[in-house]
Amino acid sequence: MRQFVYVGHEAPATADFSLDDLTGAGRMDLLARSVTAALLLSHDIRADTRVHLVLGGTFTVTFDGATLQGLNPDERSTAARVRAALAEREEAIGQIPVEVSPGVSLVRKGFEETLEAAAADGTVVHLQADGEPAPAVAPPANPVFVLSDHREFDEEERAVLEDIAGRRVSLGPNALHADHATVLAHNWVDTDGFDPGRY
Repeated sequence: MRQFVYVGHEAPATADFSLDDLTGAGRMDLLARSVTAALLLSHDIRADTRVHLVLGGTFTVTFDGATLQGLNPDERSTAARVRAALAEREEAIGQIPVEVSPGVSLVRKGFEETLEAAAADGTVVHLQADGEPAPAVAPPANPVFVLSDHREFDEEERAVLEDIAGRRVSLGPNALHADHATVLAHNWVDTDGFDPGRY
């Protein structure tokens, strides 16, 4: 299982945002592109991948590739799925997930709780430009990749990552958009650490 945890610092935690201005909705455009980058292959869905979007520090929308149906590659339709999930926020009681459509659920959890739950099933990898170079590191069997949106992690989030993350890995010398880093992270695992013998 591969997991991706994305933190949307300014993304709305309600369904009250326009699909016509995803950039203005706390960079929902970037988060939606990250979801599709994590889950889609050419003509297929990565069934071994789960994506968690932490929104407003209070809710997490999860996309589970094993049961997900009908995910399209455009950011607007993915953002519409996020909006539909957030429309069910009043049904999210405690930390019991609400399934809003096949493979999409909403739970009342912030960053730390979401990361702890994901870490129970894998090794947390904080993707950061100043981490260990990925080609020098063997990918974990069940990675939990953690990325921020257009903002850096704040001090509290960095403290959580220091406590939970098993690795801090760099995918290259330049800071990348989360969706681009996602593709490289998949390739790192797909090719067993960029090993040309694997493909």
